[in-house]
Amino acid sequence: MSKFGKKKKDVPAVNTAALPDIVFMLLFFFMVATTMRETTLLIKAPKLPSATEVKKLEHKSLVSTIYVGKAKDASGGKGDKIQLNDKISTVNDVTNFIYSERDKHDAEEQKAMVTSIKADIKTNVGTVSDIKDQLIEVNALKISYSSGTGDVSNNFK
Repeated sequence: MSKFGKKKKDVPAVNTAALPDIVFMLLFFFMVATTMRETTLLIKAPKLPSATEVKKLEHKSLVSTIYVGKAKDASGGKGDKIQLNDKISTVNDVTNFIYSERDKHDAEEQKAMVTSIKADIKTNVGTVSDIKDQLIEVNALKISYSSGTGDVSNNFK
């Protein structure tokens, strides 16, 4: 027998001292980087028309969005639906919507408010025109039409 025996070396345990720091860094990153959805769409996600010249809206807190499109489910009926905040509404509700949005801001901010219309590419022009008439009635004259970027010729297929 030999005098020198083989000693078994134990594998050292993994150091987990930095684990809480890493978890909190990841948590902080996702809290900062994540945006919360303001509105749950009750209509089908609108396929926006394409445009070649687009401009990004500044001060998103001053933008009131009106969604126009088809209902998600068959019980919604036929025709274009208008969504204001989290409910399906009629054209006549647009004036109350604008007034309620104005009440959330002070007089200086009200001058910079913009109404954004996100209408599906197949939305009836008459519906958008009726919405515009209601906006003119309440003196909400800054209107933005949301669009995607891309080839404009795809809109007519």
